[in-house]
Amino acid sequence: MAVAICQLLFVAIMVQTIAISEKTTLKYLRDNFNLERATESSFFPEWQGELPALSDTEIQALTRIRNRYFHQLDEGMMLENGVKMMIVSPLLELAGFYDPPFRARFEPPVNVAVDTGEEVLNGRIDALIVQNQIWVWVLEAKRTTFSLSLGIPQALTYMLANPERTSPTYGLLCSGESFIVLKLQSQPTAVYGLSNHFNILNDGDLGRVLQILRKIGQAALPST
Repeated sequence: MAVAICQLLFVAIMVQTIAISEKTTLKYLRDNFNLERATESSFFPEWQGELPALSDTEIQALTRIRNRYFHQLDEGMMLENGVKMMIVSPLLELAGFYDPPFRARFEPPVNVAVDTGEEVLNGRIDALIVQNQIWVWVLEAKRTTFSLSLGIPQALTYMLANPERTSPTYGLLCSGESFIVLKLQSQPTAVYGLSNHFNILNDGDLGRVLQILRKIGQAALPST
């Protein structure tokens, strides 16, 4: 994404709008949003412990996704649109995020105001799953050659834009080959946690990612 810089007049302050992908680092988020990383495993239990079981049909679907990846890998690097279409979109479908009661929006614009009031970060999320006005899933797919660690600050910046501050926000970073799940809790202070690094090359990892998606989706459903 090219750097987009413009000047907006707001209460006599010149506000600079900067592309999220060009600006954010973990240090930037710590300095401007007081964001800290949780060190206790108890902060992010959703990706650990007992996970929902997968049916034979779902396991077969995951095998097809994995086989497609290896087929495309023969042709070289898979770009972002290919990652979305062949890897991420089928995962979200298997997780049930395209069906009621969830609602999906694709590439919604996001603006995040920095505490100083002198900057606004903007960008677009690849996919946003909304349940009862809570941002349940923030998705940022990257090229297969992209290091996921470089995408963590960008994903967290999007998640900080969630207007629902009382419930956790979850995110998925995917390069097509690698996956990291994120959790952000904004109150009483901004804290984030990360799952292990999963890889489609490892037998069983893709199923584990689907199980985590399913568990987070179940947690977001209204209690009956």
